[in-house]
Amino acid sequence: MSYTKELLENDRVKFTVEVDEEQWKQALQEAYIKTKGKFNIPGFRKGHAPRAFIERMYGGTAIFYDDAMDIVLPKSYNEVLDNEPDLFPVDRPDVKISAISDSTFKYTAEVQLKPTVKLGQYTGLEFAQDKVKVSKEDVESEIKTARENAGWWEDVGDRPAQNGDKVKIDYSGSVDGVKFDGGTAEDYDLTLGSNTFIPGFEDGVVGMSVGESKDVEVTFPAEYHADNLAGKAAVFAVKVKAISVKKIPEADDEFAKDVSEFDTYKEYEADVKEKIKQRREDQAKAKLEQDMVKKVVETSEVKVPQCMIDEEAEEMVNEFGYRLSYQGLNIDDYYKYTGSSKEQMIKDYAERATESVKTRLVLEALIKDAKLEVTDKDVDGVLKEMADKEGKTLEEYKKDFNEHYMSYVRNEAMTRNLMNYLKANNTVK
Repeated sequence: MSYTKELLENDRVKFTVEVDEEQWKQALQEAYIKTKGKFNIPGFRKGHAPRAFIERMYGGTAIFYDDAMDIVLPKSYNEVLDNEPDLFPVDRPDVKISAISDSTFKYTAEVQLKPTVKLGQYTGLEFAQDKVKVSKEDVESEIKTARENAGWWEDVGDRPAQNGDKVKIDYSGSVDGVKFDGGTAEDYDLTLGSNTFIPGFEDGVVGMSVGESKDVEVTFPAEYHADNLAGKAAVFAVKVKAISVKKIPEADDEFAKDVSEFDTYKEYEADVKEKIKQRREDQAKAKLEQDMVKKVVETSEVKVPQCMIDEEAEEMVNEFGYRLSYQGLNIDDYYKYTGSSKEQMIKDYAERATESVKTRLVLEALIKDAKLEVTDKDVDGVLKEMADKEGKTLEEYKKDFNEHYMSYVRNEAMTRNLMNYLKANNTVK
């Protein structure tokens, strides 16, 4: 096989490939062996006719050209790419046959390459990292949430329902005297003031006592999801069966023992403050890294080819579908309910996909330009963190580690090296 290479505009390349006569003839023979079972030749059992008889009956060797091309094209194209390690195709080649006969096969393959990146400045810059502060009010707010989560409900049947109470009710809704689907329930728990029902419903229950029945009049919102109810006046027959109030534990040592590993409220409070601080430091660090990457990407130049944008956008849509499936939802149902389609979503994701691909290309170029590498020590550092989370030693974790995830570990290690490099070679205030 021989070929020539022509670099085109917009990071494209055109290969002109001529397959050796012997290689082409071998492909024709392989095509005969592969397809001979499809031919019915008088005087021969199916699949046992000699090649010459098949060619004579079907007009010559050309009957095997298509299958021979399927055999020789991938092999020869991959051989060309093996000889060009500095070229990185990012799309399928556009192949055109330029010459074909019983002894000749020649074609051109034009393909999009990974685009050239012109890096902007990535050292000697100045960045600001958010300063972390934790106030007394921050700690009190966090503990207040923990106390509310640890609260419990107690029945109070000796007074009317108030906002904040939880009521157990039976209800039945109707429009113009006709009950509608989904408008009836028994033993339904509703927290008054939560605004989970139609506007006006919860206000109508406030003031009712256990055992009391009442008609609550409401109007469905004009933008209600059920068209047959939108904007309609409705009446709900409501009966209150129980009223309960939420009890919140005191902020004391007993509460600290219940919700943490500490024996005193003071120790628990200090731990809450430290965790808030750590969380905000992690957020500040993440924001700094995002700012660094954003700056480098903004100042770099690269023309992202459409094929890479389309592929990235499709991957984003597929990922969205996976997330829906984890929630028990189906992407086709989503398209139906929203009036969208996969093609439309791919278009909607195009801008995000472009930015994502550009960022990846720029960071790849930066890593290469800065000559960053991942060592075994770097990999062990990531693995140790994973081991710590599972309460194992590094050696124990390595023993059971699935090598399938090693590419993820190496990518994580490289990301850390890159961020450390940027912080070390720029000013962070």
